[in-house]
Amino acid sequence: MLSEFLKDYLSIIIFLFIALGLSISFIVLNFIFSPKNPDPEKLSAYECGFEPFDDSRMEFDVRFYLVAILFIIFDLEIAFLFPWAISLGNIGLLGFCSMMIFLFILTIGFIYEWKKGALDWE
Repeated sequence: MLSEFLKDYLSIIIFLFIALGLSISFIVLNFIFSPKNPDPEKLSAYECGFEPFDDSRMEFDVRFYLVAILFIIFDLEIAFLFPWAISLGNIGLLGFCSMMIFLFILTIGFIYEWKKGALDWE
């Protein structure tokens, strides 16, 4: 039982031990040999493009949230395209037409956002 397990999974176990050993050694080497000369500017908090010397209670610009939402929308579009492209031979003309309608609606939304200036960063 144990010999069959080792025969099947020994290469994976060796790979995991090598990866773990390399990871730990890189972290330890970085900790030992890295320069340790911090200054106040390096230790200050970075706040999404704002100057780190301003008040930390200032409001964020709405454009950050808008860009994040637009990224999620178009990232989901790509997430729907991969399985569709793989199964295109099986789903036929109906699947192709439904995805073209989906892409058309997303393209209209993208053009609307572009015309409204949602993608402009001033």
